[in-house]
Amino acid sequence: MIRVLVADDHPIVRGGIVGLLGTADDIEVVGEAADGAAAVLLAAELRPDLVLMDLRMPQLDGAAATAQILAHNPDTRVLVLTTYETDDQILGAIAAGASGYLLKAAPQAEIIEGVRSVAGGQTVLAPVIAARLVQRVRADAAPAPRLSARELQVLRLVATGESNPQIARSLFIGEATVKTHLLHVFEKLGVSDRTRAVTLAMELRLL
Repeated sequence: MIRVLVADDHPIVRGGIVGLLGTADDIEVVGEAADGAAAVLLAAELRPDLVLMDLRMPQLDGAAATAQILAHNPDTRVLVLTTYETDDQILGAIAAGASGYLLKAAPQAEIIEGVRSVAGGQTVLAPVIAARLVQRVRADAAPAPRLSARELQVLRLVATGESNPQIARSLFIGEATVKTHLLHVFEKLGVSDRTRAVTLAMELRLL
């Protein structure tokens, strides 16, 4: 039997999850928690095989509760089941040690199978979550665009608030040339305006 603790602050949702898991012959719900702090206490007391964890809960959110549970019970597995899917929440839950991330809108059979898989030592991610993580990793791994020395000079002057005519005078080049350099900068950075070009260049530590 897979012994499961269900942590969700909405009584109706929690009851529905417990009822769903009760339809599986190999899953036993051994406890219910209405907030993250209660989940930590119950996990320490009951030592379930798996905690089915919501993310947004009072007292302690799901990611923080996950980290605390695994710090005391490293053999317990955590499967996040939530309606939230922002990048920060996904990464926060996984960084805390969650072994899976499913959405509450998933088919019931997928949730039950997810519990079985995570309890068995596998990692389970909803397809949309897996796609988001791949995109995030690729974005983080992508090299910063290379701007030429002149493009950087133009962008630095833009950052100081100078207009195109002022930049042209400062660099002793034509205004049309300034516009051309800026267009190249926009294209390389994937932006469409001066303000975003400057802020992104700062984020990428080009300025």
